[in-house]
Amino acid sequence: MKKTNSIDCFKCRHFYITWDANQPRGCKAFGFKSKRLPSQVVLETSGEACKKFSPKEEPPKKTPPKTGWIA
Repeated sequence: MKKTNSIDCFKCRHFYITWDANQPRGCKAFGFKSKRLPSQVVLETSGEACKKFSPKEEPPKKTPPKTGWIA
């Protein structure tokens, strides 16, 4: 039975895009680059889902500028 990957690396703070055309995706937590998503590589090699997934922090929401005129 093939295991499915439920981790989205694009939402992880450890994921990054490299300049290497042969290995364009990387994981800072595990310290490797790959052609495929790091979570897929981790699942294949360990047989378990990535344990180092950490969601990215969302940027603070901007408050809309106040409308009207200033006296």
